[in-house]
Amino acid sequence: MGNPAQKRLLRKLDLELFLSQIKPYSDPKANLEQYTVTEDVAATVLYLAAYTYNDVIGKTVLDLGCGTGRFALGASLLEAEEVVGIDIDKTAVEAASMNSELAGLKDNVQWVLGDIDSITGKFDTVLQNPPFGVQKRSADRRFLEKALEVGDSIYSLHNHPTLDRLLIKRLKASGERCLQISASAFISNFVEIHGGRVKAVYALLMTIPRMFSFHTKSKHDFVVDLYVINRKN
Repeated sequence: MGNPAQKRLLRKLDLELFLSQIKPYSDPKANLEQYTVTEDVAATVLYLAAYTYNDVIGKTVLDLGCGTGRFALGASLLEAEEVVGIDIDKTAVEAASMNSELAGLKDNVQWVLGDIDSITGKFDTVLQNPPFGVQKRSADRRFLEKALEVGDSIYSLHNHPTLDRLLIKRLKASGERCLQISASAFISNFVEIHGGRVKAVYALLMTIPRMFSFHTKSKHDFVVDLYVINRKN
């Protein structure tokens, strides 16, 4: 019998189109680092999770810090068995709920308004685009700890540690805008201490428009690193 994921294969372009219709933050808050993950980056994360690592189809999935719901709704479209999205911001959760209605997935995702510490239980997979710690130092570490507490497989986005212009050029030249790279020693050690191991790291190119008053350009290209992590045991 073949891989069950192959029977349900969704084209990446179709996934990007679906995600582009998930409305972003209408009034993003700088202190919460509310950068909506772009549809191309979200599609890459979901595609890797679903079809490279088989961690979405038929799985229980948690979108930790769900924002307006792109990861959660993408996982639902990719036939996750159960999806939960949680965010501390009421406006974001309301937008995610509205997005699920517009996408015809209202009954497929459970939305939770609350701090990530309120999540208990176990999930097969955690997807997250945590705050990078630019506004509040170490904010991403809380998300990693919680993800390793409740998830078996974790897909976590983090700011690339340096402004690597050569890497940006390489990503732009890559059709997928995705390259496998080495892990940060700090994040690898942090993950190990909290009971996990880094399986792979991918550099992704993200382009966002000017969103806040302190942004000086009409759009900004930067690198985010996707950490694929497995919890030990």
